[in-house]
Amino acid sequence: MTQAVIVSTARTPFAKSWKGAFNMTHGATLGGHAIEHAVRRAGIDPAEVDDVVLGCGTPEGATGANIARQAALRAGLPVTVSGMTVNRFCSSGLQAIALAAQRIVAGEGEIYVAGGVESISCVQQEMNTHMLSDPWLAKNKPEIYWSMLQTAEQVARRYGIGRDAMDEYGAASQQRAEAALAKGKFVDEIAPITVTAGVVDKALGLVTRQLTVEHDEGIRPGTTKEGLGGIRSALPGGLISAGNASQFSDGAGACVVMSDARAQKLGLKALGRFLGFAVAGCEPDEMGVGPVFAIPKALARLGLRTEDIDLWEINEAFAVQVLYCRDKLGIPAERLNVNGGAIAVGHPYGVSGQRLAGHALIEGRRRGARRVCVSMCVGGGMGAAGVFEVF
Repeated sequence: MTQAVIVSTARTPFAKSWKGAFNMTHGATLGGHAIEHAVRRAGIDPAEVDDVVLGCGTPEGATGANIARQAALRAGLPVTVSGMTVNRFCSSGLQAIALAAQRIVAGEGEIYVAGGVESISCVQQEMNTHMLSDPWLAKNKPEIYWSMLQTAEQVARRYGIGRDAMDEYGAASQQRAEAALAKGKFVDEIAPITVTAGVVDKALGLVTRQLTVEHDEGIRPGTTKEGLGGIRSALPGGLISAGNASQFSDGAGACVVMSDARAQKLGLKALGRFLGFAVAGCEPDEMGVGPVFAIPKALARLGLRTEDIDLWEINEAFAVQVLYCRDKLGIPAERLNVNGGAIAVGHPYGVSGQRLAGHALIEGRRRGARRVCVSMCVGGGMGAAGVFEVF
């Protein structure tokens, strides 16, 4: 049976949305950069790529018009290489990798580039909201249109998770990411990029400046639980704050996914093997708990249990939902998000699944892990999970 392996991973650093370095960078530029470097790291002929599959949480505007095809061309791939954009909100990047792997297993092709791109800076405040909600759903299932923040507050209330626990987790994420950055643990996945950014000059107002970005902008050295405790909640009387929630971020990432036979023929040493993927639905008002349904589903199909996973990456949309999922599934804290997560590194919606997969494989190899699991909650009330074997 043909199997799918991941032979390379590359991503941009993650920049803060609106005030960060990518606030004037088109999605095709970001996605093209990640694709170019993933293909270069794999050492393959770009013309041999069968298709480019990119996830995007908000596929419109600067990340619209089939951004995957645009990014493929921007990366310098020949016009013969096609592109497809997919959307499952925050799991879009992982979904793209799963689709590429499944197409390889099905015999449709041998080499794919899969990942994600997101420009919250250029899209989120400009989204088309015309006829955004369906009248029947608005009346009968209004939670489908809740903000992610509202759902996080619901999880906190429903399952009795307090602000202190959230801030403790948020600080730990920042501290782990700070330590990982100091040890160079993100270097193998990041491809630095030079862009033109809009910055505020006290004398001149808004000006443009060329910047070279090498590291994720959201990591805050010296973060403590006590410091986070002083940040006001995002909603009046709420528990979620900027210190215990993911950061709005811009960026892109890509992996080269290939059949095991083709990788062997080319003499490539893969990072790992795709084992399986699952999605599951849950109540939209508690979308953050989605992983507790998707993870067991993915593991059961593979005949695995929680204890068979050596390293876990659960997207830190909010500390509250990671805490709930961790405890509900019995995931050891010392195996979860060991180098921090989206609270520190950032969360460009359509990219996070790619980042988590690439990072889990690299860190898994460092730690001698055999299997890793990547999961996240998904807007609308869903969860997604992917399992990989580390080489």
